[in-house]
Amino acid sequence: MAPDEQRDASDEFALRSPAFDDGTEIPRQYGYTKQNRSPPLEISGVPADAASLALVMDDPDAMKPAGKVWDHWVVWNIDPDTTDIADGDVPAGAVEGTNSYGSRGYGGPNPPDGEHTYRFALYALDTELDLEPGATKAHLERFIDGHVVAETRLTGTYAP
Repeated sequence: MAPDEQRDASDEFALRSPAFDDGTEIPRQYGYTKQNRSPPLEISGVPADAASLALVMDDPDAMKPAGKVWDHWVVWNIDPDTTDIADGDVPAGAVEGTNSYGSRGYGGPNPPDGEHTYRFALYALDTELDLEPGATKAHLERFIDGHVVAETRLTGTYAP
């Protein structure tokens, strides 16, 4: 990369939350049995060639109690100019999929057996997705295959 093409560290594709730091506890109100509202998120450094963003929140620690990775939130066709997703909000024009609770939209943390780590994965895509509202994470993963130009993650923990 030529010196004039180098990106400043602040331009790195990143996902953060003003409600919790990466790897720390997700505040109680975002839990499924509490207010069940999605936490606020901040997006920065979206690649210039991104046509849309997709967001997945899941719980890989659910494998033991549930027998699968538990999907908490699946959202796609987020405008790449989005810099903030407000507490409990979905960006205008974005589409939500079905979570593992069987409903569309956000389903907060609800670990049955101790502290779990939750992953928020944000994908910058080179296309918008023609995917039916309510699709699952598995459908989303098939549609984004070959279209991811960048990816970033944020993690948080939650205990019963």
